[in-house]
Amino acid sequence: MRKNHTAFLMGAVCVVVGLAIGLYFGRNEPIVLHATATQGHDNFVIATGMIDDGLEAFYFLDFLTGDLKATVISERGPGFNAYYEYNIAADFNMGAVKNPKFLMVTGVARGMSSGGAAGRLGESVLYVVEATTGHLVAYGLPWNQSLHASNKGQRGTFVPVGRAMLRTEFVRDQ
Repeated sequence: MRKNHTAFLMGAVCVVVGLAIGLYFGRNEPIVLHATATQGHDNFVIATGMIDDGLEAFYFLDFLTGDLKATVISERGPGFNAYYEYNIAADFNMGAVKNPKFLMVTGVARGMSSGGAAGRLGESVLYVVEATTGHLVAYGLPWNQSLHASNKGQRGTFVPVGRAMLRTEFVRDQ
């Protein structure tokens, strides 16, 4: 009988300690994680990146045409309500590269202004690199949170926000 009483008391202590730990950690703010994704296949690449708090854009680049597109899903109903298009051919002098090979990834750029009529840009910047030349161009998307919140459509174009050369020598296609 004494053995059962001790086991019961130990079990009760473990439950109380577990509840105390759970309550302590439950009061703290949750850890919020954000992930972006990039995937390429043959002649195109796709990526995702934050455009606004808790909302991401979907990016698509076609290597053959140079068409860069983005869309943002509606929070108010099914479908998309923001569309962006831009052709990168001139930015990367695609006529001079036989078989361009692009890499694309997103990064965080909160509070960035386009410096022009486009106004405020979304919370991510899209980095596009042509691998054979090492040419990098960063793009932003004009974003109007009020239009999105009222489920009104947005259409626009990408805004180049930075350029750099990452390679000093041209790598010839094989």
